[in-house]
Amino acid sequence: MIDPRFVSRNMMSRRSLFRSSLAGTLLLPGITESLGIDGSALQSSKSAHFPAKAKNVIFLFMTGGVSHVDTFDPKPALHRDHGKEIKANHPEIKDRPGYERIYLKRPQWEFSPHGDSGIEVSTLFPHVATCVDDLAIIRSMHTSHSNHYNATLGMHTGSFAVSRPSIGSWVTYGLGTINQNLPGFVVIAPRQTYAGTQVYSNDFLPAVNQGTLVVPGTEPVANVKPRLTTVKQRKELDALRELNELHAERRDNKATLSARMRSFETAYGMQRAVPDAFDFSKESKTTLDNYAIQPNSTTGFGWQCLAARRLVERGVRFVELIDTGSSGNWDAHGDMMTHVGLAKNVDQPIAALLKDLKQRGMLDDTLVVWTTEFGRTPFNNTADAKGREHHPWAFTSWLAGAGVKQGITYGETDEHGLRAEVNKVHVHDFHATILHLLGFDHQALTYRHAGRDYRLTDVEGQVIRGVLS
Repeated sequence: MIDPRFVSRNMMSRRSLFRSSLAGTLLLPGITESLGIDGSALQSSKSAHFPAKAKNVIFLFMTGGVSHVDTFDPKPALHRDHGKEIKANHPEIKDRPGYERIYLKRPQWEFSPHGDSGIEVSTLFPHVATCVDDLAIIRSMHTSHSNHYNATLGMHTGSFAVSRPSIGSWVTYGLGTINQNLPGFVVIAPRQTYAGTQVYSNDFLPAVNQGTLVVPGTEPVANVKPRLTTVKQRKELDALRELNELHAERRDNKATLSARMRSFETAYGMQRAVPDAFDFSKESKTTLDNYAIQPNSTTGFGWQCLAARRLVERGVRFVELIDTGSSGNWDAHGDMMTHVGLAKNVDQPIAALLKDLKQRGMLDDTLVVWTTEFGRTPFNNTADAKGREHHPWAFTSWLAGAGVKQGITYGETDEHGLRAEVNKVHVHDFHATILHLLGFDHQALTYRHAGRDYRLTDVEGQVIRGVLS
């Protein structure tokens, strides 16, 4: 125990301690600042509004805009009417620049039924097709913007124009964290997607709810390796805590300092928990092969998927995997054939993740979400165009796991896949449903900021009852 008289006699302040060589050996500030948890109370596990089906989320985001009509939404009429001009039947298209004449474009991959449900999936996703009996495929998604930045922001925050808290931040704000030695919200991505850090920002929510970025590689979380032994570091932290407590005793507003003190303890625990979470050496060769992970590899979407399972096992509430691999993204303006390599990169790992979670009994309380920011046009401005453009009017997403109906499709687009027509699902509805499965009334999960109560779904959103078990 540090004697306060000794501190006073030797003029040892908190500031001077930080400047000392002893404090300089601590790596903990680097970790806590990378976590975004300075200045906010760390959370324990909290209760939802009603009993939840899911306690964790794995959110798979295919950045760039996956073509629904080439993957999960079969449209025989596009084959039949390929090359047909449709402008006269859809006058709203006339306002889109460069579309003086519009022609339908057929899918470039064949669809076939799979599983007991007989759900049709294209040949782009042969491995995910083996899991269709566990999926609720929503074919009637639509969004509010056709630009990557805005649509990506909307899919993550519910706001299409300005920064707002990410869905992962809302989830951890509402539920807290289970494992005090790991962040509650983790984002694994090789590089930033559209809208950058805003897709996992806490914005006006407490800083502890910000997502922690993990970049696949030999050091997925920076500054996590301690320079001192555990015993010495523990002594430093105890000394620092006692000085901080002395400082806090003389001040009324202790919340920020208290949070900072707890953040050091979390970072201290992370030094053990993080290396363990990303150490795949104890995984079997069969597991690594299932995820398509090469020996000693620390990159690739398979690595991201297995890391997600291991993080959820250890109590991380919300894990997002962003597909921003070296082969680019799904923005196939020039040539739809780029979907081949992109699908191959994620197909087997996603199927492995679903099967692994199911085999371990984890799919019972883990919600898996697969989505993109918008679809791609079932038409183009020439009959022989190789690519497809941005399409906010219709796209496909799917859910699997806790509280979700198995082996169903929900909603429909028109015969050519231009517009969501039956049981339309907006991004706000999608978010409301995810929150519902986690035990939240999306209208009641709010945060007071700048004189009003904000929520993920803004002033809209309806739970999609048809996908709930």
